[in-house]
Amino acid sequence: MDTQMLINLAYIAASVIFIFGIKMLGSATTARKGNRLSALGMLIAVVVTLFDHHIVSFQLIIIGLIVGSIIGLIAAKIVKMTSMPELVALFNGFGGLASLLVGWAEYQRVAAASASVESLTDAANSVGMDIAVGMSSFTAAVTALAILIGGITFTGSVYAWGKLSGKLSGRPTLFNGQKAVNAAIAALIIVCGVVFALHTSGGLATTMVLLLIVLSLVLGILAVMPIGGGDMPVVISLLNSFSGLAASAAGFVIANNVLIVAGCLVGASGLILTVIMCKAMNRTLSNVLFSGFGATVQAASGKTEGELKPISAEDAYYVLEAARSVVFIPGYGMAVAQAQHAVKELGELLENNGAEVRYAIHPVAGRMPGHMNVLLAEADVPYEQLVEMDDVNPTMGMVDVAIVIGANDVVNPAAAEDTSSPIYGMPIINAHEARTVFCLKRGKGAGFSGLENVLFLRPNARMLYGDAKASITSLVTQFKES
Repeated sequence: MDTQMLINLAYIAASVIFIFGIKMLGSATTARKGNRLSALGMLIAVVVTLFDHHIVSFQLIIIGLIVGSIIGLIAAKIVKMTSMPELVALFNGFGGLASLLVGWAEYQRVAAASASVESLTDAANSVGMDIAVGMSSFTAAVTALAILIGGITFTGSVYAWGKLSGKLSGRPTLFNGQKAVNAAIAALIIVCGVVFALHTSGGLATTMVLLLIVLSLVLGILAVMPIGGGDMPVVISLLNSFSGLAASAAGFVIANNVLIVAGCLVGASGLILTVIMCKAMNRTLSNVLFSGFGATVQAASGKTEGELKPISAEDAYYVLEAARSVVFIPGYGMAVAQAQHAVKELGELLENNGAEVRYAIHPVAGRMPGHMNVLLAEADVPYEQLVEMDDVNPTMGMVDVAIVIGANDVVNPAAAEDTSSPIYGMPIINAHEARTVFCLKRGKGAGFSGLENVLFLRPNARMLYGDAKASITSLVTQFKES
């Protein structure tokens, strides 16, 4: 068995391991094993590639490994769970940047090799020989794709990171002619890509590659600017898909099969998740990307009656003490307050008091896909107590108390009742159907998307103001002292 066959078999093994690893990520009980399995597949792929292609010196590889490990270790230690969405955005961005650099580096390598043989071309032509100079048209096309998708992913992810971290406004940034500008840049990118595929060497090719890099980086920023903070979970999922597609294109550029497979897996899974999340909001992907949703603070435009009715932790305790069915509905407020451990403790006390406790998870709650699941898993909340929106809604009318922790749009009845509301038609968790609703909020402002929540005005709703962790801890103290 020759060396190349062994290398191909190793790549196949790594690809199979990737597939099984991603499959295991679909369940909370096997997610950690799936993550380790996928890491093993990547380790096999990296080691085999390093021995197959001596692209750079092992000294540089070791230096990069050490530097990257230090950065990763520091990030793992100091980044809080509330910062996970923006960290994921950065990871997506760096994946896109890596693919862009691979495409650019491969072009530079081929261009340098072409320059070294140009002096031989005239002599070869004089005797009827033809020496190929530059990339093939196919390689040039996938190189352009790797640069394009990688560039959009990088700057788009960095801009999303700025919005999620609060360094930039979470509201959409709109200006006159924005769509026309984006369309013009996209058209220029297509022209540059076609010209590069037809003329793969020489000064014109270099100019097209540089233009592709600049235009893709600019388009990434302009594409994310008109997207509001409330739609960031979809954006992160889509950028994750883009990072996979960019990696797959880079795999074609350097003829690496395992990179093609891994990139396709990430791209496809990210796209599927994006579609699922758009469906959960009853919106199309184009509406998320181009509508500028949340550009201005909006109130529910239908007629609303009622007033905000605050409640103290002591009074809330008496209601909870008598409850036999309690549903927690977490949102980004729980993440900000780092209240998941306190919520888990309160849930245990309620169970010990004879109540049935569940945690209702909306697909787009939080700032990234699965945000609430991650937080609750960190607090060791039993996975069987986590229920999806479609499973909990039919029973909400029989729930004694629904505790909404920092969620806004995902429990807003306007989505079901107010035809003029921007979120009308979006599936929500029907918290308003519970006998009593406790809404934990830091203040009276609108949610991240800028919409007022008419749930807060319902007769059965009570507002428990303050930091969510402090409010939950007060309830825990009440139970322990009773």
